[in-house]
Amino acid sequence: MDDKTLVDGLIQDSLISVELGEQILKEAGVSARSAEEVIYGRRLVDEATVAGVKSKILGIPYRKVTPGEVTDAVLKLIPEETATTYAVVPLTLKDKMLTVGMVRPWDARAQEALRFIAKRNQFNLGVYLVTPNDWEMVLRRYAPYQSEIDKALRAIGPVKPGSDISQILRPIGLEEKVSAEEAPIVRIVASTLKTAVEREASDIHIEPQRARLRVRFRIDGVLQEIASFPIQLHQPIVSRVKILSSMQIDESRIPQDGRFRTVIFGRDIDFRVSTFPTPAGEKAAIRVLDPTVGLKSVGDLGLVGKAASMVNEAIKKPFGMVLVTGPTASGKTTTIYALLQILNKDDINILSLEDPVEYFIDGVNQSQVKPEIGYTFASGLRQILRQDPDVIMVGEIRDKETAELAVHAALTGQIVIATLHTNNAVGTIPRLIDMKVEPFLLPAALNLMISQRLIRRLCGKCREEAAPAPEVAKIIDEELGKLPPDLKSQIKYRPPYKIFHSKGCEACHGKGVTGRVAIFEAFSMTRELEEIINTSPTEGRIRDEAKRQGMITLRQDGILKALQGMVGVEEVLKETRES
Repeated sequence: MDDKTLVDGLIQDSLISVELGEQILKEAGVSARSAEEVIYGRRLVDEATVAGVKSKILGIPYRKVTPGEVTDAVLKLIPEETATTYAVVPLTLKDKMLTVGMVRPWDARAQEALRFIAKRNQFNLGVYLVTPNDWEMVLRRYAPYQSEIDKALRAIGPVKPGSDISQILRPIGLEEKVSAEEAPIVRIVASTLKTAVEREASDIHIEPQRARLRVRFRIDGVLQEIASFPIQLHQPIVSRVKILSSMQIDESRIPQDGRFRTVIFGRDIDFRVSTFPTPAGEKAAIRVLDPTVGLKSVGDLGLVGKAASMVNEAIKKPFGMVLVTGPTASGKTTTIYALLQILNKDDINILSLEDPVEYFIDGVNQSQVKPEIGYTFASGLRQILRQDPDVIMVGEIRDKETAELAVHAALTGQIVIATLHTNNAVGTIPRLIDMKVEPFLLPAALNLMISQRLIRRLCGKCREEAAPAPEVAKIIDEELGKLPPDLKSQIKYRPPYKIFHSKGCEACHGKGVTGRVAIFEAFSMTRELEEIINTSPTEGRIRDEAKRQGMITLRQDGILKALQGMVGVEEVLKETRES
């Protein structure tokens, strides 16, 4: 397909103007790039939309591809060299029908190569159009991370102890071509970032040890070592990360923070970077902020049933506080973002104070606090109240002043959504009182209190039923017996109970888990709770009121999800031991 045909198709579908189309063709001619490359480089139209236009012009169906759906057995049907040379990948093999994805289905040489492979194996051939990024994701299956790293290390050559190779790395732009000496380091960092996104890692740790450089990913809340490099590569690798993050390369004595955004597999990915000096050298921690992973709906979180109904009811009220509690790394911010997406409408003014801003949400006015210059949650809240807000999000209530201002904001007509560090939902009110908030203000200000934990989700493809150990079965029976009567009569689980384990498979990379799901407990403000707050707001009395409301505890919610096969019961019991 020539450039003009594609550009004309985009114009016909009103995706670009005639004037912009002429600019694209002119730029493509001058830069020796294809029009498609210009479009992607300037981010004028996304790959999927372009693929739809190409599909209509060519009469070849477009298919969205995920790397997990391509099995190792199918991958072997097309050699890596063929896949790379002709921009093709195998997709499925069923009933002697081999389906392939092609970036350039009009390429006669590619068609000839595929026909040869199909004839040799006595397959019929089905062709789909795929995007360049989807092709690249599948292509990476041929050369896993360690293989890519080995190639880069071979390009560097043997590294002598005590040698300084940091001199080969100079500040370069993301689009700038690199020299042969620089390229291996750039490839190592790029491959590390791509692999982290591919495996849905939340964090990357680049850690200098005494004799080596260790790279670890945090996947599903667990740190795993991914690679090990000669210690001599530490400085150039960290320098490359600092260049991307606009940090000072020559400053290694103090911690630094930075951030950068890039497109990986067709998605805008933010990386938040922090360096930390150690005796062995600078450690770099990189938070991977992938909106397709981190931004979830309320249903995707695992918030269901009565708790979900309470949340929906609370955020529909014209004012009041919704507090999301839990320890560090329990998914509180993700839950808050999910609530903000429900409230995010054209007629609602939403302002947030965060430290830091993790995901950018269109339509939400997000601001990052900077305590070092006096811009704190408390000072930010004072300013927000002058911005005519309908909804205020506070990343974390940390002190008395912030707590008081948040309560007063809720009392004066705003919805306030915030996080608080407590072990459970019933501890919310005592915690606020400990922060010197006047108890008589809380009944009118508080709408809902939520607590949560994150539990690893079992892989659905290798999940197997099993009988629980006697002591576990006893705990399950006891917790189900404590459920509210209306829910107890609805559930179908009866002894002997069945739980689930996952042994690991290709789909979950042998881990047995795929992502995480939250378990919740929630209760709301009532007249009975108001009386308790005004008389004797002890955690015990508040817990009794929560039970009277029919609150499902963290442990009970986790056990119900374990009996459904969503999570492992052992992890639920471990995470809710003190709740």
